[in-house]
Amino acid sequence: MFFSSSPKPGRSFLSRISPFADRQSLRIIKDIAVRYAMSIGGISVIAAILLIFIYLVYEVIPLFESAKLEQIVSYEVPQSSDGKTLAYSVDEYTDIAVRYTSHGDAIFFRTADGELVDNVSIPIPANVQITAFAKGQPQSGVVAFGLSDGTAILTKHLFLVSYPNDIRSITPKLEFLLDSKPVVLFPNSLPVKKLAVQSDADSTTVVGWTPGQDLSLQRFERKESFLDDSVLLEQAESRIPINLDSVEYLLLDKEQRILYAADAEGVLIQYDIKDLNDAEIRQRLPVVEKGHRLTSLEFLTGDLSLLVGESDGTISQWFSVRGEDNREELSKIRVFDELKHVTAIVGEYSRKGFLAADETGDVGIFHTTAHQTLTVDPVAAFGINFLAIAPRGDAFLAESLDGYVHFWDIENQHPEISWSALWQEVWYESYSKPDFVWQSSAADNDFEPKFSLTPLAFGTLKAAFYAMLVAIPIAIFGAIYTAYFMAPGLRRVVKPAIEIMEALPTVILGFLAGLWLAPALETHLPGTFSLLLILPLGLLCFAYSWQLLPIAVRNYVPDGWQPLLLIPVVFLLGWLSFAISAPIEELFFSGDMRRWLTHDLGVAFDQRNSIVVGIAMGFAVIPTIFSIAEDAVFSVPKHLTFGSLALGATPWQTMARVVILTASPGIFSAVMIGLGRAVGETMIVLMATGNTPVMDFSIFEGMRTLAANIAVEMPESEVSSTHYRVLFLAALVLFAFTFLVNTFAELVRHRLRQRYSSL
Repeated sequence: MFFSSSPKPGRSFLSRISPFADRQSLRIIKDIAVRYAMSIGGISVIAAILLIFIYLVYEVIPLFESAKLEQIVSYEVPQSSDGKTLAYSVDEYTDIAVRYTSHGDAIFFRTADGELVDNVSIPIPANVQITAFAKGQPQSGVVAFGLSDGTAILTKHLFLVSYPNDIRSITPKLEFLLDSKPVVLFPNSLPVKKLAVQSDADSTTVVGWTPGQDLSLQRFERKESFLDDSVLLEQAESRIPINLDSVEYLLLDKEQRILYAADAEGVLIQYDIKDLNDAEIRQRLPVVEKGHRLTSLEFLTGDLSLLVGESDGTISQWFSVRGEDNREELSKIRVFDELKHVTAIVGEYSRKGFLAADETGDVGIFHTTAHQTLTVDPVAAFGINFLAIAPRGDAFLAESLDGYVHFWDIENQHPEISWSALWQEVWYESYSKPDFVWQSSAADNDFEPKFSLTPLAFGTLKAAFYAMLVAIPIAIFGAIYTAYFMAPGLRRVVKPAIEIMEALPTVILGFLAGLWLAPALETHLPGTFSLLLILPLGLLCFAYSWQLLPIAVRNYVPDGWQPLLLIPVVFLLGWLSFAISAPIEELFFSGDMRRWLTHDLGVAFDQRNSIVVGIAMGFAVIPTIFSIAEDAVFSVPKHLTFGSLALGATPWQTMARVVILTASPGIFSAVMIGLGRAVGETMIVLMATGNTPVMDFSIFEGMRTLAANIAVEMPESEVSSTHYRVLFLAALVLFAFTFLVNTFAELVRHRLRQRYSSL
């Protein structure tokens, strides 16, 4: 049969090649589609990272905004004809305020316009005048009036909140303490010139002074009767020598244990009155510079610190510091000097901030922990002599010398944050020296938040350092041997086996490290350190012994399969190290190495320490570094290896001078990616460490990392609070650190590639 090769009638050349053309067109379409898909995917990844960065910055920016003051209204002093002002106080919602007067009136008025709400008079006996006035802790609302007959009357203002018809209504009320009975401070009817008062649910203490007399202290403690559940008042009194010519300021802390008295020259005396029968002077010292006068003395919230205002505008913070002799002494901690001749100071109710006014009518907002002046604004044309801040710190009242009340709004969300508070040593209340501390919450409302990110950053780097110390030698040397020396058949088993370790959840590693590895290492601590010496020496001895064997014996093991012989050797050496742990501990450490470290060397020991973190995180990071480094070494062109060997170089010389140099960009990338993994690790450091933010590089101490801190505290933080935003700032720091490390790694990798690409 014959077949004709000539084209059939009516069939063109293009129609005969159309199947090929269709396949070519389809391939082009697929290439274009894949190219666009890869481009879109890459752009999407970059956009997602950029959006994460933008969102972190968006949450962090409010932390660094300055405070803002805005005037709401000014009006004449309410009921100015009822006497001079003694003090102001504002309710929580800034709707109602109270003005205490020298005629013994409590005038409640609306802050929005000064409209009178109520006027309550203090029951003062006839022919008796008010000669002194004192306020207790602002939260309590307690005030005391000192009278010319030597007595004092204690009252307490309340702002009762109700919601009739779902509309907030505030009803002011004035209560009298101690069953409305005056407190007799000076039985001989001498006028009370200075007064201090504090009252809580258990006790009330009143302190009075008049010229030429000692300090008079009266304490009333509430005792419950076991018979009829009635409440009895037990009274105690005491007299304390004043040791001052004149008293201008008298302050009593909320615990009713420490009393301060000061004169106009700034000489301050601190008394311990915890036991009225054994009251004593703790300290006497000047708190203002020579030539200056003391113009204001107030407590900072918590009553641990004193705020001292001077005639030159300086405001200093003082609190007790425990010295080397274990004695507490008042010390000047920090100074603010943005005002002129301080006339009034008032502390915030729940934060370590305060407001201060001067004789020019300026009002400044300050924060002690952050040591920053948030703003100083002109509030009045005349000097200000009274200040009152709202309980939430969002508004204040100021009375100026021209007889006007100024009501201002405060926008001051995050005063605790400054560069020094985040990254530098801060001298916190009750601390003996400045320190880096992270402590974001406590049970007490007077707590001083400590938001130092330094110990968290330190802990992050410390955990990464010990993890890389374990991971880099094992992963890099293992990768080089696997790619260059190991038999191909064994490599096809070892490489996937190590890479699959990366799929192991880190929470499992953290669980095992915290509950099994940490106790095991503590029990066999000498064995752990013995392993570091016994294992390398044992492997070297085994390798040397192997070389001494006859060649016929060594040939039974194919070339490149020798690592299998090390498996039982490693297990044997590990068992030996832990088997001799107890005898070593008994012989050199009196049977307890942990106790020896703590008591003899003074080294603190934490069960979940850096050793545990290094081993656990190193185990997690090894697969990442090994896989990338092994691929880099294995991808070195074979002609380079063969050329080096052909020129007479040994395999070790070829590996050291050709293979590693050529693969160095990939090896460096492996290390940097492993470092990024270690820095961002959360669950292992969360479960395998003491999770304590301490600044100690000791291998026996734990740490807290940025990532672990975010995981622990984010669920507990209030949305948009300072704590919440500082956690976002920690995330931004972690993000920036990872970005900078990766950028640096890419630059170095590019430089290495250019340098060794000609090999």
